[in-house]
Amino acid sequence: MTDPEILLTSLEESVLTITLNRPKVNAFDFKLIAALQAAFRQAERNDQARCVLLTGAGDNFSAGQDVNVFHHAEEISYREHLSRTYNPLILQIRRLEKPVLAAVNGAVSGAALGIALACDLRIASDRARFVVGFAGIGLAPDSAVSLLLPALIGLGRAAEFTFSNLPISADQALAWGLVNRLVPAEQLNQQATMIARLLAQGPVHAMGLAKRSFNKAVLGNLEQVLDYEGYLQDIASKNQEHKEGVQAFIEKRPAKFT
Repeated sequence: MTDPEILLTSLEESVLTITLNRPKVNAFDFKLIAALQAAFRQAERNDQARCVLLTGAGDNFSAGQDVNVFHHAEEISYREHLSRTYNPLILQIRRLEKPVLAAVNGAVSGAALGIALACDLRIASDRARFVVGFAGIGLAPDSAVSLLLPALIGLGRAAEFTFSNLPISADQALAWGLVNRLVPAEQLNQQATMIARLLAQGPVHAMGLAKRSFNKAVLGNLEQVLDYEGYLQDIASKNQEHKEGVQAFIEKRPAKFT
């Protein structure tokens, strides 16, 4: 069972809707990550769930990892953390042989961007914005962002928005293929649900096999990339840039990288 406070789930017309619900920005702590992993296990085991719709409550999809969790934690290996949290979650999404649709209702950044990119399809609100986010706290991308973002928008664009940490607007995301559809914010839930129900009525087994084929053809090194991202995050986490980035984030000021 998932925690009804931080993660909402409902099954209707063969669509399992999963809603991140951790105010204010649906940032991930250990409890929310575990709940989301459990929800995807439920999706895999439940034959009545033929499509998954993933979204966020409120005005944000998710801000990614809650930086405060690590700021107050004891010494932690980022590689070990990723191996228990985001890496298996990304693999769950990609290995689920059912369509997974992300409805991006606002800002999405960091590890949450990787989760959204791991979904098969993305429909976004015209208020959505996509931020790589890691450079802001002196880290390299994880959660398969280093693989999925260049695959979708090209290496040059991925490098630009990773290094600059500037947001990708909803219009840019549509033009570059980062999202499949863009709709007015007030229509997002309705349109996403309609698409999810249409997918659920289709040949889900064949879709699952197609997804397996896409994984082999395009994402054949996904596991290795996830592990290597963790290795690099361990290096980055010990650098002064990361310490300054986190301190600046906590103090709500621009970071001073030297």
